[in-house]
Amino acid sequence: MKRLCSHLDRTNEQGVVITLVAVFMLFVVGAMAVLAIDVVTFYTARSEAQLAADAAALAGARVLANSGMTSSTLATNPSLAPAAATLCVTVAKQVANSNSVGGQTPGTVTVTCNTTTSQNNPTATVRVQSNIPTFFARIWGTTQITVAASATAEAYNPQGLTAPSPVATTCVKPWLLPNLDPSGGAPTLFDTTTGAIQDYNLLNGLSVGSPLQEDCNRGNCTPGGLGAAAAWKFVPGETTTTFQPPPAGSVTCSPAVGGFSSTAYELAIAGCVQAPIACNAQVYVDLSNYPTRNSETARGVNCLAHTELNGGDTVDLTNNTPPPFEFLPGDDNPLVQSGALSTSQDVFVSDSIVTVPVFDQTASGWPPVNPVQVVGFVQLFLSPTGLQTPQFGPNRGHVTTTIINMVGCGTGATGTPTIIGNGPSAVPVRLITQ
Repeated sequence: MKRLCSHLDRTNEQGVVITLVAVFMLFVVGAMAVLAIDVVTFYTARSEAQLAADAAALAGARVLANSGMTSSTLATNPSLAPAAATLCVTVAKQVANSNSVGGQTPGTVTVTCNTTTSQNNPTATVRVQSNIPTFFARIWGTTQITVAASATAEAYNPQGLTAPSPVATTCVKPWLLPNLDPSGGAPTLFDTTTGAIQDYNLLNGLSVGSPLQEDCNRGNCTPGGLGAAAAWKFVPGETTTTFQPPPAGSVTCSPAVGGFSSTAYELAIAGCVQAPIACNAQVYVDLSNYPTRNSETARGVNCLAHTELNGGDTVDLTNNTPPPFEFLPGDDNPLVQSGALSTSQDVFVSDSIVTVPVFDQTASGWPPVNPVQVVGFVQLFLSPTGLQTPQFGPNRGHVTTTIINMVGCGTGATGTPTIIGNGPSAVPVRLITQ
């Protein structure tokens, strides 16, 4: 009888242990589940902080690229560096604070724009830090977790460097300029061997003496229609090879505006040619007789720069003489029309900024013999005033321009391009640390 009771007691005890283990496991699993919520929140916030830092660093570097501060201008005018750095810091902070980290605005944003130690590749470094409130970790006394991330981006200009890295850029316009100085301050824009800029006065923010215009006689680019090689007179790029146009649907202006006809040449101006053009690349000139090219140039520029009604963006000369460059949006800017911007609000990017390749007309001969070699790029601001005045009217294909930046590559940059830029800037921008 005693032996039977003992057996029953042990059986009852085993049932209690199983129940206790089940309750304990439920508590452990529940604790792990709720702790996982805090862990996921932490890693998500950390990723958001990194994205904010990356975007801000790239935006700051883009300001430096578009400000004209990467063409060795610091060597001739170092007083420009503080102003460029100030613009860089302002924009980088705005971009960082426009991002969300853990569902809130970043707590601390620190920006350093280095424009002094390297005149060819100034950098923007951004550190984003936020305190993220915890949920279930509060039972251990932890009410918040600090997340932080940093990123550094550079604006890289290879001109004049001893051992430049090959670069390429997209969205290049189908215009090829001969390597000639439009101001007459030097024989050429770039040294064809080193890529060094020959006349730094071109970077003082003033428009060049003559407008950008087609060198072909009324669209006739055959040898009989070309005059002597002249500065700031372009020959058109061939749209079937080097400057293949984007799809018509990617061009934002209405085809009805200004009689836009969506030809390959117009689309290559108004849209973005995605194929990158590299330093020392062999590209092709369109040497055909194309009688409507002047009018198509005007329509493409009007579409790109929103200047059909003479309401395009302008270079801001109110507070200081650039560089560094700032721009004022025009009445016809889509962001102004939507109410996102005002015409008195400075911006640092504009659809009126374009990149145009420069080729070595000496090596190719004149008239050019295909293919021709790219020895640099000029970054230009297309001024709406060039499309308003009768002597430089749209039907003549003349466009007034302001030089924003210059990139020379010469023959020193060899090999496959390792730095590929995007957008309208001739100076590629890239993240170098995270």
